[in-house]
Amino acid sequence: MTLAEVKKGDRFEISRINDDYVRVQALRFGISDGASLTCQNKIPGGPVIVKNRLQEIAIGRRLARNIQINLGS
Repeated sequence: MTLAEVKKGDRFEISRINDDYVRVQALRFGISDGASLTCQNKIPGGPVIVKNRLQEIAIGRRLARNIQINLGS
């Protein structure tokens, strides 16, 4: 499952970031393999808003499609 497929309120863990460019972008926000996050909101046709500790981050759908996740963490 990818980050682009989560629903509002889902808790998940990043299992793999497939693309090196996407990995660098995610690391800038403190998101890496094994990070536990929550989907705060999902804008129709727009970004996925995730909560990482006390920070909310909007991740574009194109980037989100390259981030593999596991639900329920």
